[in-house]
Amino acid sequence: MTSDDTARPAPISRSIETCSELTPDQAGTVLALIAEAARTDGQPAVSEQGRLQLRGGARPGVSHLLLTLGGELVGYGQLEDTDPVEAPAAELLVRPSHRGHGHGRALGAALLAASGKRLRVWAHGGHPAARHLAQVLGLALFRELRQLRRSLADLELPEPVLPEGVTVRTFVPGADDAAWLAVNAAAFAHHPEQGSLTQRDLDDRKAEAWFDPQGFFLAERAGELIGFHWTKVHAEEQRGEVYVVGVLPGAQGGGLGKALTTIGLRHLARQGLPTAMLYVDADNKAAVSVYERLGFTTYETDLMYRSES
Repeated sequence: MTSDDTARPAPISRSIETCSELTPDQAGTVLALIAEAARTDGQPAVSEQGRLQLRGGARPGVSHLLLTLGGELVGYGQLEDTDPVEAPAAELLVRPSHRGHGHGRALGAALLAASGKRLRVWAHGGHPAARHLAQVLGLALFRELRQLRRSLADLELPEPVLPEGVTVRTFVPGADDAAWLAVNAAAFAHHPEQGSLTQRDLDDRKAEAWFDPQGFFLAERAGELIGFHWTKVHAEEQRGEVYVVGVLPGAQGGGLGKALTTIGLRHLARQGLPTAMLYVDADNKAAVSVYERLGFTTYETDLMYRSES
């Protein structure tokens, strides 16, 4: 979420259109807007999942809000209403050159109305302007997602110790899809974004240029998948990522998560990447502790706000 000073009135020609899907041209224009804003803000205002949902036609529960000014796209909002329990989640941004005219407030109000005033909104990076917009919209801080980083240049981790009977291999696209989706759902049953990934979501990621099955590690016991560590390489930034680590609830507590994390970090270091990053919820004390013992420290924090109703 990015915002602006809302003191000045918006031009009369401003309009907001809500779409269930975007044309390829519209998706390209929105992605260009996200990239332009990211160069100013330091990171994209729309998450990877949100960017993937811009393309490929309609997605159940996903809508797109296009704010135009005299025919020019100057703001974008995305609303995802797929969680059966939680309020709909949103992300939004305004073109940097058009901030200071109330467009962020207009988009936020439109998202609130579309959600029935049950709304969660991400502010990636937690910028002060986004915090101000949240206050203006009557939203309260709900969740903190930390980005942690550590150097890979001096990576000195003990040899990973796998629980008895556990072996590790790499992901085979197609053959391992269903088993991975099942383990991911079980491992992240408490996590609305990660735990609800579908075959379409997995296919979206496999189609991305960064996807590398050799960096996607699966842990098995007696031929059954019980855990995984999916790594990611941000080629342009020359940065590795602990993309997601998951362990079946019945296999937790034996050090498998730490071993898988170490295996993935060693894989990223062998590629000559100088830095590794990951995301973890601030209230997941156990995971934060594991990552801090592995040398990670907090780099920045994403904030989620929600309506009180």
